[in-house]
Amino acid sequence: MFSKENIRGFVFVVAIIVVIALVVILARPRQALYLAESKGQKEEVTKQDSLFAFDPNTVTYEELLLLGFDKRTAVGIIKYRTAGKVFGIAEELALCYGVSDEMFARVRPYIKIGSKYATRPKSEVDSAKRWDQKSRFSPRPFEPFAIDTVGVDYLRLIGFSTRQAEALIRYREQGGGIYSMNELRDCFAVSKEMADSLEHFVILTPSDPHKGLVEINSADSARLRSVRGIGEKTVVAVIEYRKLLGGFVRKEQIAELKCVTSENFAKISEQIYCDSCNISKIDINFAPASQFEHHPYMSRRAIKLIIETRESKGGWNSIEEMQEDNIFTKEQAEAIAPYLLFGTTPQSFD
Repeated sequence: MFSKENIRGFVFVVAIIVVIALVVILARPRQALYLAESKGQKEEVTKQDSLFAFDPNTVTYEELLLLGFDKRTAVGIIKYRTAGKVFGIAEELALCYGVSDEMFARVRPYIKIGSKYATRPKSEVDSAKRWDQKSRFSPRPFEPFAIDTVGVDYLRLIGFSTRQAEALIRYREQGGGIYSMNELRDCFAVSKEMADSLEHFVILTPSDPHKGLVEINSADSARLRSVRGIGEKTVVAVIEYRKLLGGFVRKEQIAELKCVTSENFAKISEQIYCDSCNISKIDINFAPASQFEHHPYMSRRAIKLIIETRESKGGWNSIEEMQEDNIFTKEQAEAIAPYLLFGTTPQSFD
């Protein structure tokens, strides 16, 4: 017969066996479920990462996901295409934001650019003259047009989409105009084919050689102060000297100010220009002495001789004649000549 201790031990062992059996039985469904889920995920990955021939100019968002592109990159490719860009060669896909070198290398063998979009040799393009009605872009300008003034309606008429036309207008407004065909080609809304087709019709705005420079005859104190090298004291000196002269005829006259060193003028001259069309002039034959006695280029001797000689002679016809009368030296004559008029009729000098 078994003792009580043996019976207890036997019962304990049986209980442990039962517990283990229950754990094994309950764990089997979870393991099966895990294996099923893993299998499903693998099938999904395989489905989403399958490779097939595609044209980046026509591939859909869903197809890009199946090729293995993430959602953000797929959206970027679609937006890039919507903006008017065309994938003429397979390598242009690698330029899209989010397309890694590894990803491009994987899909490169499957990229097939359709003949409608593929970049053609220049000789072939020239022979076709880009006017084939089957071409993706067929502009119809009736005559040359100014690219900086046309509106959305005209751009649509010659082949732009509404979105492309609006983008081009924003681009030219941000840059202050389009001054070259290279600038036009740099606009993301203008494809190479568009630019090439319009090249012989586009009238460009002449570039402004003084763009970004300060005109020293019309600039106020704030504008002059924006020039690097011109401080507050120099601003006052420039305005006062400009008033005495009647305006600057050349920017080098700034260097005549005592407060402007040669080193500083070299810096200033790169930022300024001079429009001398509206300078004030003196009618040397009739103007009273009060009008020119404070002019920086008039010496006391010259003023005295002008008054005396004018009364006896009646006036002069040219600066050369004044030189002959020893009113001015050659250097003085060259400096003062732009500021003189040789009138023949008395004027009012109120």
